[in-house]
Amino acid sequence: MRKTQAKKLPLAPDAKYNDILVTRFVNNLMWQGKKNGAYTIFYDALDKVAKQTSENGYEVWKRALANVTPGVEVRSRRIGGATFQIPAEVRADRKISLSIKWLVRYSRERNGRSMADKLANEIVAASKGEGGAFKKKEDTHRMAEANKAFAHFRV
Repeated sequence: MRKTQAKKLPLAPDAKYNDILVTRFVNNLMWQGKKNGAYTIFYDALDKVAKQTSENGYEVWKRALANVTPGVEVRSRRIGGATFQIPAEVRADRKISLSIKWLVRYSRERNGRSMADKLANEIVAASKGEGGAFKKKEDTHRMAEANKAFAHFRV
């Protein structure tokens, strides 16, 4: 193991919204280093969200991310030969990472013509408290609630 933790490299905010969170999202959306393509998909998706909801697409996306962000998760821990699922609070940085990954993953699994369409539909669904990414958050919370009896094993 290393002695000191690796430094987090600062991300440059995106050009349109001047937000580092958008850059993080686009970095997760990107495939094979095609960052411009990922930005195009993201901005097209926000435009489609704005048309569908007649609200600001950026605000709907922020709301969707907030709705998908988990508060607790379960972590595996071996105790005396048995593996227990122990509920634990999610670190702030990991909360954001999980919500972004879930939105992108469930967007890719959706039906639709283009990735922009799929992402727009998932963002709209998540902002209303529906969709695959929101369901994943609910399942994670339910799993933590079910294993609350093992919380005293927490490290």
